[in-house]
Amino acid sequence: MYCPFCRHSDSRVVDSRVADDGTSIRRRRECPHCGKRFSTVETATLMVVKRSGVAEPFSRDKVVTGVRKACQGRPVSDDDLAKLAYRVEDTLREGGQAEVDALQVGRAILPPLRELDEIAYLRFASVYQDFNSLDDFQAAIDRLREEDAARADG
Repeated sequence: MYCPFCRHSDSRVVDSRVADDGTSIRRRRECPHCGKRFSTVETATLMVVKRSGVAEPFSRDKVVTGVRKACQGRPVSDDDLAKLAYRVEDTLREGGQAEVDALQVGRAILPPLRELDEIAYLRFASVYQDFNSLDDFQAAIDRLREEDAARADG
């Protein structure tokens, strides 16, 4: 890390703190050459590779926008959507990869969306999983019912 004051090629970390809900680290540094102190912020960038092959930074706002359409007319608040987006990001970051494909993002959305609202889940799944007929909807509903019954029995 170069000193912004004297451009010396080394610096010493004096203090580190987690910032921005754990998504970045703020470090206080000191230059051994000139003695001045400065701060840096380090973040790990999570990239999403789209179907076209283009990579872009992960965006919680894009998750919220995509899920909001499925939640239209449902009793889901903006706060609920923001929490869902954070859960999706946490799930993806837990995988430890710097790049994930868009398909993984969609998969990470489904479980918390189902917990939030099953109708919104079905709407999102119908687009995301490319439902083509009523049979696809019925199969998804049957799976939900089976999982609910297993959860109630277990």
